[in-house]
Parts: sequence; structure tokens; C-alpha cells
Amino acid sequence: MMNGLLHAHSGLRWVVLILLVSATFMALLKWRSNAPYTDGGRKLNLFTMISMHIQLLIGLALYFMSGRVDFSQMKDAMYRFFTVEHTTMMLIAIVLVTIGHSKSKKAADEAKKHKTIFIFYGIALLLILVGIPWPFRGFGNAWF
Repeated sequence: MMNGLLHAHSGLRWVVLILLVSATFMALLKWRSNAPYTDGGRKLNLFTMISMHIQLLIGLALYFMSGRVDFSQMKDAMYRFFTVEHTTMMLIAIVLVTIGHSKSKKAADEAKKHKTIFIFYGIALLLILVGIPWPFRGFGNAWF
């Protein structure tokens, strides 16, 4: 079961990244061109938020079931990364996406909606890119 959750969490990372990059750049382009806030953009933003929340649920299951989380071994970079750094950055990113989605729905004009999505989703994207245990960081994870 752990192996299946780990593969699901690792594979869903690509779905989340693709959706987040798409939503961020679509918001930037529409904000700059003063385009209307259409159902297509709204659905993309919603699917991005939903995929991130699914990723959160799988991540929390891994967090509590995994042997990589150990508060007594904070001197070890891998344990510290998975126990504190990865978890904190991802939680902040999910909160930012959720707040950005909510604020964009409440914004009055179209440009403000796109700007809000771009700012919140963009910051979340940066946090996620920094917080992912990429293979070149030496934490033993693969690309897929």
C-alpha cells in the first residue's frame, strides 16, 4: 500500500504541475489582454485546486505512514526535508491556491480576478518547485 501511495503521489505531482503552470500562465495572458473571466479559466483554476487537495490527502497519508518522517533525526538532511521543509512548503502552497481561488471568485472586475489567480498561483508554483524532492537533490526519489 505504501508503494502504491508513493507512486500515486509522485505521479500526481506532474498533473498538479501541468495544471498549475497552465492556470498561472493563462491568468497572466488574460490579465494582460483584459480578457473576460470565462468558464474555461474558472474550471481550470478549480481543477488545479482540486488536484492539489487530492495530492494533499495522499501526502498526509504518506506523512503519517512513512518511515521518512522522524522528528528525532533532524540532523539528517533527508529526514528534515520530509518532516519539515517539504511538508511546510506544500501546505503553504495549497493554502495560497485555495485563498487565490476564493479571492478571485469574489473580485469585482475581470482583470482583478486574473491578477489574483496569477499572483497566488504563481507564488504557490514557486514554492512547489522548490519543495519537490527532485532526483538531483539526493533524496532517493525518481522522476516518476
